[in-house]
Amino acid sequence: MNLELSDGVVTLLVRHRVKAGQDQAYEAWLRRIIGTARSYPGHLGIDVVRGHSDGLALFTSVLRFASTEQLQHWLDSADRRNLVAEAQPMLADGDRTEINADREFWFTPNEAGTATPPPRWKQACVTFLVILPLSFLVPALWQPLFAWLPWFAGYIPANVLITLSIVLLVVYVFMPWVTRLFSRWLQPRTPA
Repeated sequence: MNLELSDGVVTLLVRHRVKAGQDQAYEAWLRRIIGTARSYPGHLGIDVVRGHSDGLALFTSVLRFASTEQLQHWLDSADRRNLVAEAQPMLADGDRTEINADREFWFTPNEAGTATPPPRWKQACVTFLVILPLSFLVPALWQPLFAWLPWFAGYIPANVLITLSIVLLVVYVFMPWVTRLFSRWLQPRTPA
C-alpha cells in the first residue's frame, strides 16, 4: 500500500472482527503488535475501541503517526507483515485498514453496520468537560508572556495564542485520553 506524502499527523484505522473463541488469543496478539508499533519512529499513539458486530468481537485500532512517510515505513515493515499474517487465522474478515490524513478519531469510528458512534449529546458532554477547564487555565498560563511582551496581549494575538494552545491540547493530549477514560459510558446502549 503506497501513500501520497503529506504533512502532518496521519491516522491508520484498523478493523478486525475476531472469530468466536479467539478473543483471548487476539488480545495477546494485540498487545504484541501495539508494543511493536510504538517502537517505530513517528508513532504518536494508539487507541483501541472494543465492540461487537454480528455476534463477533470487533476491535477498532486507531494509530497516529507524525507523517505519511513514517506510517508507510510501519505499513511496509516485516514486523507488521509477520504479525498480521500470524493474526489471519483469528480474523473473520481479514485485516481491514483505512488511512486518513485529514482528521483524528476521538469517538468510535463508524462504518455502516460495524460500529455505532456515541450519541451526540454524550460527545458534546465529553468535549465540554475537556474544553471548559482549558478555557480557564490556558489564558492564565499565557499571562506572564502578555505582561512581559505587551504586543502579545493585544486582542487578536492573545486570542490566536490562547485558541491555538487549547486546540492543540484538546487534539493531541486530552481527547484521546478522556475518550478512553469515558469509553464505557460513551458506548451506545443496545436494547436487551
